[in-house]
Amino acid sequence: MVPRVSRYFCLLLAAIMACLPSAANDTQRKKKKEKPPEVRVENYFGGVFLIGEGGIPHGPCFKINGRVTSGDFFNDLKSYDSDDGVLFRRGQNEVTDFPENVFLSFSIHDQPCDYGIQPVGTGVYLTPQEMSTLQLSLYWKNGVDLRPVGKIKLLNHSVDPIMPYAKTLVDELPKRYLWTYELGVSAAGVPLTDSLVLIFRNAEGHIVARVAARL
Repeated sequence: MVPRVSRYFCLLLAAIMACLPSAANDTQRKKKKEKPPEVRVENYFGGVFLIGEGGIPHGPCFKINGRVTSGDFFNDLKSYDSDDGVLFRRGQNEVTDFPENVFLSFSIHDQPCDYGIQPVGTGVYLTPQEMSTLQLSLYWKNGVDLRPVGKIKLLNHSVDPIMPYAKTLVDELPKRYLWTYELGVSAAGVPLTDSLVLIFRNAEGHIVARVAARL
């Protein structure tokens, strides 16, 4: 009886030992198949672009298009975003902050509040009088924290008429305009992880538009 038991356990032990190398190899294969964290790369050639919409209560709606530039600073800038965080580089050099000054350019024009089909010439349009009542505030945003921008300088401002497609009706249709602005914005010491936020308020202080330029 004893020899049979001993032989049984010997066979069982041999089977277990034979399986161990295979299990170890399987573990090594799984480790080899594990992929490194995916890195998402973004480049900012031409600057940081922004786009947004707004609307005046009981009045016209409008669209905002713009960008933030600073010489060729953004042309060579790339961000590397992974599960470990965001890293900014220009070539082989790591960059953490914006340049001392950036330039903000943006344009505003009205657009329909309802995108359904509307008769030509109907609707509410943004007028120079309404534009003159809007107030712009600029902030640097980090998380939920908003910090007013330090120095802002108006570099250029223009108001240009928008010609209608039906040029034969130009004298009958309401006048429409494109407002364009260029601002110099102080950015010394501001981390690239911050966003530049534009907030437009009407004469009563209510926010009518909010748009951000973020990397």
